Amino acid sequence: MARFQTVGKGPEADPKEKLEKHRRAGRILREVREEARGLIQPGRSLLEVADFVEGRIREKGAQPAFPCNISRNTEAAHYTPAPGDTLLFGNDIVKLDMGVHVDGYIADAAITVDHSDHPELVQAAEKALQAAIGVIHAGVSTAEVGAAIQGTIEEFGVKPVANLTGHGLGHYTQHDEPAIPNRRVTAGTLLKAGDTIAIEPFATNGAGRVKDGPVTEIYMLTDPRPVRLPSARSLQADIQRYKGLPFARRWLKGERIEMGLRQLEVAGALYRYPVLVEAGGGLVAQFEHSVIVTENGCEVFT
Repeated sequence: MARFQTVGKGPEADPKEKLEKHRRAGRILREVREEARGLIQPGRSLLEVADFVEGRIREKGAQPAFPCNISRNTEAAHYTPAPGDTLLFGNDIVKLDMGVHVDGYIADAAITVDHSDHPELVQAAEKALQAAIGVIHAGVSTAEVGAAIQGTIEEFGVKPVANLTGHGLGHYTQHDEPAIPNRRVTAGTLLKAGDTIAIEPFATNGAGRVKDGPVTEIYMLTDPRPVRLPSARSLQADIQRYKGLPFARRWLKGERIEMGLRQLEVAGALYRYPVLVEAGGGLVAQFEHSVIVTENGCEVFT
């Protein structure tokens, strides 16, 4: 995903306080993830689960770092329910991707809940995450992490999704440098002690790449601009409270939301996150943890 400079995010904490806020966000994420896992059952509402996740994060004193992603089957990422969404879970392979922030310090993690009977995909993604965590330490190249992910996934007879990556976690910046590849690459970035990164292997029985789908429900304000429509001006003022983090259309209140979003997008103020779908029609599994890089390994804080 593209990286953008966020605006109005405030001063950063000192290094020790920064890590403690990441850890607090991670503790809240773990608690909510375990509560939400059992809700993903055939016949249950996607909107109910998303509202539960985001509501529980707020109840626990933090904020969603991005809308709760509930991507099913060939969808790899970026599906979040629309306002009034009526979709129900079926016999799906479901990716639940959650983000929590405390004062802009982010924890990001994902699990797959499988009701589709594809254990090889689930095991491939989960074991790849474990393999990646096992090779991380200060001084290791992200290329080595990508090789560990690809090698593990291919042991299960499936493919990594080559054009999705893990990422750094910045202050009010969900996708920061460095990128963490999910495949073998010729050159990488050396990780440093204190880096906060999210590792997220995706495994598929399809083409091994994703493309943009037709649906968008997640947006991000990247560069506030002067706009003519009063509804767009009001909308832009409202979404500045997210300080450059992604938001869901269903979070917005007021009149002419669609018109306001369109004008902000045309003006270059908004970035849209279309649902990402597997290019060959394959099913996708995902697992993700956020970690702090240490001299001799890493600390998993989600």
